[in-house]
Amino acid sequence: MTTRAELRRRTPRRVLRELLSAMVILLWLAGASFGGPLFGKVDEVSSNDRTTYLPESAAATTVQHALDEFLGSDAIPAVVVFEADRAIDDSLRERLDDALMSATDAEGVRDGSSPVIVSDDGRAAQAFVPVDTDADVGDVSAGLSSDLRAAVPDGVDVYVTGPAGFTADLVAGFAGIDGILLLVALLAVLVILVVVYRSVLLPVVVLSTSLFALCVALLVVWWAAKLGILLLSGQTQGILFILVIGAATDYSLLLVARFREELRGTRDRWAAVRGAWKGAVEPILASGGTVIAGLLCLLLSDLKSNSTLGPVAAIGIVFAMLAALTLLPALLGVCGRAAFWPRRPAFEPQRVADEDPLAGPGLWPRLARAVRRRHRVTWIATAVALGIAAIGVVQLDARGVPQSELVLGESEARDGQAVLGEHFPGGSGSPVYVLVDETRLQEAADVLLAEGGVESVAVTASDSPSGSAPVTEDGVAAFGPPGTPAPEPKVIDGRVLLQGTLTDAADSAAAERTVVALRADLEPTGALVGGVTATAVDTNAASIHDRTVIIPVILGVILVILMLLLRAVVAPVLLILTTVLSFGSAMGISALVFNGLFRFPGADPAVPLFGFVFLVALGIDYNIFLMTRVREESLRHGTREGVLRGLAVTGGVITSAGLVLAATFAALSVIPILFLVQIAFIVALGVLLDTFVVRSLLVPALAYDIGRAIWWPSTLARRDER
Repeated sequence: MTTRAELRRRTPRRVLRELLSAMVILLWLAGASFGGPLFGKVDEVSSNDRTTYLPESAAATTVQHALDEFLGSDAIPAVVVFEADRAIDDSLRERLDDALMSATDAEGVRDGSSPVIVSDDGRAAQAFVPVDTDADVGDVSAGLSSDLRAAVPDGVDVYVTGPAGFTADLVAGFAGIDGILLLVALLAVLVILVVVYRSVLLPVVVLSTSLFALCVALLVVWWAAKLGILLLSGQTQGILFILVIGAATDYSLLLVARFREELRGTRDRWAAVRGAWKGAVEPILASGGTVIAGLLCLLLSDLKSNSTLGPVAAIGIVFAMLAALTLLPALLGVCGRAAFWPRRPAFEPQRVADEDPLAGPGLWPRLARAVRRRHRVTWIATAVALGIAAIGVVQLDARGVPQSELVLGESEARDGQAVLGEHFPGGSGSPVYVLVDETRLQEAADVLLAEGGVESVAVTASDSPSGSAPVTEDGVAAFGPPGTPAPEPKVIDGRVLLQGTLTDAADSAAAERTVVALRADLEPTGALVGGVTATAVDTNAASIHDRTVIIPVILGVILVILMLLLRAVVAPVLLILTTVLSFGSAMGISALVFNGLFRFPGADPAVPLFGFVFLVALGIDYNIFLMTRVREESLRHGTREGVLRGLAVTGGVITSAGLVLAATFAALSVIPILFLVQIAFIVALGVLLDTFVVRSLLVPALAYDIGRAIWWPSTLARRDER
């Protein structure tokens, strides 16, 4: 019985705890109030231009920097394509010119649009319109298309394609990130939490923790991007949102589970918070530290889109951990048992002391008993099944996809490019640029002219009516009647800029092969090849290099962290091997689904890397949650008994966490971007495999079979199992 003196001593402590909790809650609320309004302003500090993310050493990057000087503009070119149901005569061409002049007076369109050029078959025409890079490319492209459709005669179809058209597609694809993506992810998490806890208040507490973590993380990331410290893209933004919501919820579930356990043994809610925090802090810090370490390995990437994702996502994980370890305990301390209403945990210390977690009728005690009976059969059968699934990874085509296929669903830019290819050379509007010394102009032009994938060659010339002059085997061609002198090529720092029109679409595999061949043939001239196609080639090459270098580094870093955490060598090695096996299975199944069911055109080379980073870094979380509890139980009951107890006790919370993380990543599929849809499927599938197969069957059965040797070389490996 509590005496009055004890109550008097406790009262100041309780008041102090409540004051500290209120201060913590207010501090997070203040941070969220500053970060929340930035959700609608991320596009102000982000860019989806692929050239922006290339390494400075890439040839396409060097050429891109030179384009502004040679072309006198850094505008994004839009290719306007007209397709008529009749031959385009002089009268119709003039009407198209008038419509183009009227439409290009709109805000966001720069001066310098080309005249309408009619195709050789007379059934189509094209024009080039420069779009201001500071303008909203999506709005300008949509407005240009709408104005032209209203102005052209009946029987003429209009398409806006080229770099500006595809950029507009990406902008439209990412438009739902601030709204629908976040809404779908939060609804999915809410439904899972309500089903798991059957509580009214607790899901709100956990979701508030996740949302506050995201708001503060976004505040830091937004200002870092604003100040030029980090690069931010729509892709990175979407991953940040999902990662913070999923990770913060997972960490919160672990703490809540411990809090519930503590409430059964004590009446004091603050004592329960303290006990829960002590039990959860190590696995949460270890889990978050592992994810952060894996993400920061992306800094080794040549691609800035990958290297900047690392710190951006790491910032998100830091605030997910901080929210789970500071804000959530404060909220739980204020709410106490009421957080679980109407299923409040009862105060039953004697039952807790006598309770055997392996003797109950629930799913996880039954599974633990099944592992005890058939542990060897279980882990062998599970490993073989996962290995068979991993064979499908050889079917994954991750060599890159055409730019026209990056956005799923309808695409005016994709349709326009198809029409352009029917009536003009496929590479019209997206030439290959060659930067070469002026003394080797003709030598480089001859290489271009000899390449079968190049339709025509021109050189940038200031005194040419079109800004460029055709180059033939006889040199720069003249404009006007015979005897007219040929325009002088524009020379900057002793170099000239050649433009080659490709016969194939600029984002096609054939065009990429042409660029690769040109680079090899032009190597003796010292020329640099750039443009849309070269950017894709350099991006794919950098992605392949990244995954070759980064994947082994991530494995090594995570292995070291696990060794420090578990004070062992054997257990961490086995955890890494099982997680890699799970990743291979997820990739193998995904490859078969992508090819057979969804019929995707392939995958970006970065897909395996991102899938590996998220599955290994996040998948190892559940093994950490399990094995830290197994080690705790092994110290009391021996290794084999500790494995079974750890499985039975953590089964519910880890399964809930896995479902939450899988649901949040699956929400990425609402954004119609091929890369994000593929990552969503791979990670969601991989997390479910980790949760229900690897962590529930493979790891416990294997650890039980090995016994105390799994803790070698620590003293726990020499402890008597009895």
